[in-house]
Amino acid sequence: MNPTRMPSPSPRRMQGVSLIELMIGITLGMIIVAALAVLFANTSASRAELERSSRQIENGRFAMDLLAEDLRLAGFYGELSVLSIPPPGVLVDPCSLVATDWAAAIPIPLQGYDNGVGRPACVPGTVQPGTDILVVRRVATCDAGVGGCAAVVAGQPYLQAARCATQVPTVANSYRLGVQGTAVFDRQLRDCATIANMRQYFVHIYFVSTDNGQGSAIPTLKRMELTGTGGFTEVPLVEGIEQLNFEYGIDTDNDGQTNGYTADPNVYNPPGCVGCSALSNWMNVMSVRVNLLARNVDPTPGYTDSKTYTLGLDVSNAPVTYTPADNYKRHAYSTVVRLVNNSQRRELP
Repeated sequence: MNPTRMPSPSPRRMQGVSLIELMIGITLGMIIVAALAVLFANTSASRAELERSSRQIENGRFAMDLLAEDLRLAGFYGELSVLSIPPPGVLVDPCSLVATDWAAAIPIPLQGYDNGVGRPACVPGTVQPGTDILVVRRVATCDAGVGGCAAVVAGQPYLQAARCATQVPTVANSYRLGVQGTAVFDRQLRDCATIANMRQYFVHIYFVSTDNGQGSAIPTLKRMELTGTGGFTEVPLVEGIEQLNFEYGIDTDNDGQTNGYTADPNVYNPPGCVGCSALSNWMNVMSVRVNLLARNVDPTPGYTDSKTYTLGLDVSNAPVTYTPADNYKRHAYSTVVRLVNNSQRRELP
């Protein structure tokens, strides 16, 4: 029997992949790789832009909450009867380190500088042009060393309010305001024997700086904080806050309600207001309209912000506008904050 012979493979089947087929395969592979690279780049860019936008929104909201919280506490002096404190003859320098000036300023919980004009000496010259400066005066919401409040620290300013019946009737004896270690805190509780607790005294001066305090030219909301004998400390709060404008609600009939708004109480003199002055206007501020503009910390490639943002009104009641021309995305925020301590002291049952 003859052995079975297997058919020999066709010469065409032994040729493999042709050069054209190889080039087509490489080209298709390169197209797929390029498509994946573009997809990855777009995804990364979208994620980065989302992070920038989220950070901007978070910074803007945080700045508004921070300002609103401090404004609501403006003029808070614990158990001290603020209405019994006589007003000073003139506005007090917010940068003063003299305890008698702090005491004189008790009836003036707020003080501001429209467009930064007349900037206090303790505020650095890096203030963003065209932005406002705001001063808030108050004490801590809890006694030193009680609850979440830190214990008394030497060199820090404190206020001590008397509860003793023999001390309260006299304004000079109803409280002590000074620096721990220098002032004598001897006011008493209702038993007229136990020394009363103290509350830390705060002077906060808010402003927008052209830098973030770390060497970067990023507009940043900052605050000067009174530290007693140590003067004032510059504290960066929120990056990306570019514009800040305040409007103040003035009470002209002493009922605790806002009768009109102005960008600068120093020059506010509405029709029918008798005896209006810079000093009386600041004492009569019942609410504050806060307008701020937050921008991304990093620019967005290929984007140009040519919008016009309206940030409240100026002293002539004309809109305050800001028109940038750069690659940063922005968002404007606005809210009205009532000065609870000022307004409620005037309300009638």
